[in-house]
Amino acid sequence: MPTDRSRALDGDTPDDPEDLLPADSVRSLDEYLEMHAAVGHRTRDEILYRLVHGGDMSPTELEEAIDIDDSTLHYHLDELVDVGLVEKRQRTERGQNGLYTYYRPTVFGEVTLTDGVDELIRGEWEFEDLYDSSADA
Repeated sequence: MPTDRSRALDGDTPDDPEDLLPADSVRSLDEYLEMHAAVGHRTRDEILYRLVHGGDMSPTELEEAIDIDDSTLHYHLDELVDVGLVEKRQRTERGQNGLYTYYRPTVFGEVTLTDGVDELIRGEWEFEDLYDSSADA
């Protein structure tokens, strides 16, 4: 995959990749790397995938969709929240007492998934179509 040199400083690639970040960056390079490491786990990737492509979900909905036990789900949700890919929200539901907890992806979560893992998978399909020799027959 080619390097995006348009983001290099003065047209040169810096020695330290953190130098690619703007001076007023909202995250450090280490924080961005932690985000990518978090989605490097199959369960966390699936949670983020479902939230990005399916919308906000409660823990119960996620447990059923992924077929995962409560403690394991909450461990992975906490990891995603800690790195800033998912946020935990609470609201009241009509006719019910107490708060309803649900999770939703942050902008970082959406971008990390759609411009990261999903993009790599789309690239594989494009690569396959591009180099499929049976298409010429």
